[in-house]
Amino acid sequence: MENFIEIKDGNHFQLMRKIASGGMGSVYEAVQVGAEGFKKVMAIKTLIDDVARDREFVDMFIGEAKLVADLVHENIAQVYQLGKYQNSFYIAMEYIHGVNLQEFLDRHIYRRKLVPVELACFIISRVCRALAYAHNKRNQDGELLGVVHRDVSPKNIMISFEGVVKLTDFGIAKARNLMYNREGDVLYGKVPYMSPEQASFQETDSRSDIFSLGICFYELLASEMLFGDDKTVITMHRITREDAPPIRMKRPEVPIRVQEILQNSLHRDRVKRYQTAQAMCSDLEHFMYDGGYGPTNLTLEKYLKELFPEKVRF
Repeated sequence: MENFIEIKDGNHFQLMRKIASGGMGSVYEAVQVGAEGFKKVMAIKTLIDDVARDREFVDMFIGEAKLVADLVHENIAQVYQLGKYQNSFYIAMEYIHGVNLQEFLDRHIYRRKLVPVELACFIISRVCRALAYAHNKRNQDGELLGVVHRDVSPKNIMISFEGVVKLTDFGIAKARNLMYNREGDVLYGKVPYMSPEQASFQETDSRSDIFSLGICFYELLASEMLFGDDKTVITMHRITREDAPPIRMKRPEVPIRVQEILQNSLHRDRVKRYQTAQAMCSDLEHFMYDGGYGPTNLTLEKYLKELFPEKVRF
């Protein structure tokens, strides 16, 4: 892709650097340039040429933009524009100066540190807020959209250096009457973070996202993967057949209440799992704040500056 994407109204995006790339496309840091010297830093998500020729992937890409455009929440990365460039599409979205949850955890492992329990609870509670908002989103007629993210995983949870947690990448999300869906035929999502019903090719609902978030929570506290294995078939067997070991077996200082919250998110039977992300969020926030002052965005911001001094822009 060229360094400039020209838009019909005369504005354009200048691509600065590639942030990430995957099987479907790439994400760039870009600057939108407008009239009278207007500039705004954004992220530009593009499709690779091979994928851009596949109508199903293009429909999913367009569906993501249309869905997330109406999801306006502090803890969800905002989409600004869906555009067409040559024979493909791009999404202009909020640029988040920060790290993803996998990078956050990897830095702790590298430094041989454990993620503080209260900060782990805070981060996960903010993703709960994002999910609760998305799961309860209604259209203009008041009808529930039935949004399910289906790809809640460490690389799709961003933490800005201002201490704001953002859920990103609704590329394989589904919503009732809005997006193409082939559940039962196609396996969507990253296998180590799938719910048992997702890994079993069953229909998913909002409780699937809660299980996936529970896996992220467990790994934040344990500093190791919960179900992941080099062989996909083994990972799927563990997810569908094995219970997660109590976190206090891995980390005894974790409060019993946190262990209970974690276990409630990781029940293989979705009827026994948290039924809503809001319920999980309420329990986490009660644990953090019932005794008085607890972690905030500022707490996380200060912690990140110490953890990533080479990346923070002062």
